Amino acid sequence: MERQESQPAAGGARVAGAGKYLTFRLGEEEYGLEILKVRELIGLMEITPVPMTPEYIRGVINLRGKVIPVVDLRLKFGLQPTPDNDRKTIIVVDVKKPKGLVQMGVLVDLVSEVAFIAADDIEAPPSFGDDYATSFILGMGKSKGVLKVLLDIDVVLGSSDVISAAVHAPAQPNANAAASSLQ
Repeated sequence: MERQESQPAAGGARVAGAGKYLTFRLGEEEYGLEILKVRELIGLMEITPVPMTPEYIRGVINLRGKVIPVVDLRLKFGLQPTPDNDRKTIIVVDVKKPKGLVQMGVLVDLVSEVAFIAADDIEAPPSFGDDYATSFILGMGKSKGVLKVLLDIDVVLGSSDVISAAVHAPAQPNANAAASSLQ
């Protein structure tokens, strides 16, 4: 079972290839990310809010001394927020930006599994007409009888406000640390 990279389609959008996907849930819906984009999974931890960012940018975390912006995918996708709980997980991903890779976290309701999805089980992204962009969808994967939306995380996290939050994340995410550095 050889992994095929997602391939460019007409118009420059990528389409999903056969391979391993980390699957997760947002509400009742199942999603998948290319496993090669995933750095690590961490349990929900303290997230320091960053002022003047969109609501879906929850803030930043300090992961072994590195500041990582965290995007709440529920809010990014226009879903209702839910209370934090011990099943929520931050998926740290590598996101391709014009100046190289950036590590970012995405907050999801529940990580399901790593699933191999064969090429025959992947459909092209649906077309909803010109009014709805689907460039963030690599395809629709079927695994164990369940349809999963396979996301292009580079596109999902590629908007200018998310890029700005990643590039301009504070060097010290802790307010006490920032205050002590001013003294």
